[in-house]
Amino acid sequence: MSVSLQKGQKVELKKDTGGALSSVMVGLGWDEAQPEKGGFFKAMFSTTEDIDCDASAILRKSGKFASSTDLVYFGNLRHRTGAVEHMGDNLTGEGEGDDEQIMVNLQQLPAEYDKIIFVVNIFEAASRKQHFGMIRNCYIRICDDTGKEMCRYNLSENYDNMTAMIFGELYRHNGAWKFNAIGQATQDNGIRMLAERFK
Repeated sequence: MSVSLQKGQKVELKKDTGGALSSVMVGLGWDEAQPEKGGFFKAMFSTTEDIDCDASAILRKSGKFASSTDLVYFGNLRHRTGAVEHMGDNLTGEGEGDDEQIMVNLQQLPAEYDKIIFVVNIFEAASRKQHFGMIRNCYIRICDDTGKEMCRYNLSENYDNMTAMIFGELYRHNGAWKFNAIGQATQDNGIRMLAERFK
């Protein structure tokens, strides 16, 4: 069964048989909240534009983000090692299931990379006057190399005025891969500002 994580909880990722994973799929999802007819809630929505959330992966070497080439996002869908690949940009968040997916080949990832941080930011949030308070049903989930969901973290706090989210991190520890549910909201304007946090 999939493990439902709480904020700050960590879990080791492994097969049911106890063997090492060869790869994982990281799925991220969200829905745009629908304003009610009239009233204060409707007034909060100052734009009719779709909310475009962008999922990204920040790769760290020996605990640090070292180069822009270690960003995997809509503008760089595949890491130069081939070990991390973004499956494409969703511009609206419409539809059921994962809105964006990032594939990680754990066996192919060079040993110098010890952590991958998964983040989501709202594209042009400031100019569009959009924030995560306008989004609901945010989650991140990890599936094994057979497609079976191993763990899921549902974000449930109030994120008004926040424009980006550090969802969680995949990291090596004593030869095993673990996942940490972070759920930290920020007001960073774009992936590069987010990445600066991890230098």
